[in-house]
Amino acid sequence: MATIKDIAEKAHVSTATVSRILNKDQTLSVTEETRNRVLQVVNELDYKPHRKKKQKEIKAASTYQIGIIILNDETIDPYFQSIRLGVENICSDYSMKLASTMIVGTNQITASSLEGLEGLIVIGDIDIHDLQTIYSDTNNIVAVDQLPKKAKVDVVISDFIGATNMVLEHLLNLGHTDIAYIGGEGRVYKISNLETTEKIDIRRRAFEQFMDEKKLSKASRILEGDWGSAGGYALAQKLLDLDPIPTAIVVASDPMALGVLSALHERGIKVPDDISIISFDDIEAAAFMNPRLSTVKVHGEEMGKTAVKLLHDQLNGRKIPLQVTLPVELVLRDSVKGFTN
Repeated sequence: MATIKDIAEKAHVSTATVSRILNKDQTLSVTEETRNRVLQVVNELDYKPHRKKKQKEIKAASTYQIGIIILNDETIDPYFQSIRLGVENICSDYSMKLASTMIVGTNQITASSLEGLEGLIVIGDIDIHDLQTIYSDTNNIVAVDQLPKKAKVDVVISDFIGATNMVLEHLLNLGHTDIAYIGGEGRVYKISNLETTEKIDIRRRAFEQFMDEKKLSKASRILEGDWGSAGGYALAQKLLDLDPIPTAIVVASDPMALGVLSALHERGIKVPDDISIISFDDIEAAAFMNPRLSTVKVHGEEMGKTAVKLLHDQLNGRKIPLQVTLPVELVLRDSVKGFTN
């Protein structure tokens, strides 16, 4: 059976050259005459690579230069930090170098700042169609934590619709029917001019649809404002001015829930005896709040890793855009209990 060494000797080239030609290495600099001579010898000797050996030897011959564009300040929500760390921790496994990390509103993102990047991972509500007007050399883009409407790119999201339904079903089973929602205002940012457009957060949409179907919806129980602990605190103050107050609150993120808990403590309202709280993300601090926070675990680091894998596939020729939805988990702690009249 012919080997790569046999081919190299007959074609008068090195074994490395033969291997790179067989693996279609686009970075190999050889003449067409040499390439054709090697392939002719391959046919003459009827070379058949061993599949297991070939799989082990296939490796990217160069490192791809990629960038991250992130919308959110990670100090406001560690969830976004976990996504970025997932990207950083796995890049080298896929022959990628994270050449640039850009934050919308902090870094000036222009065509020149994106020049030379072979792919982008975009985290948060950033207008992908607008991005493509300045990043037009390639369509190697993966959008994380958003569903772009116009742009046909790879997408990585978590199952927030299923998670919201799961949370509400759990609260209903515990006897809660007067349930409020506190979340952040949804906005999509353009990179070219930093303009924003409104959007309805997917958790709010799922909350409204579920409560409408159960005929339990009350507009006064749905409040949105700034993301983060300060926003959660301010919205909870408004909610607590209502009479009666709800028996349970669904909060769109753990940092917002921290602000909600602070507002309830100031008013002398006990959690979960007087009101139950459940939120989203399961950041590290959730298990150490007082009371320990029930929340939906979102696998942010795995979202980042999945984005890298999708981008690697794009860089290696896949053209069809894919959408990957990661599952979530309901983590029950001390901030939720059953309600009885």
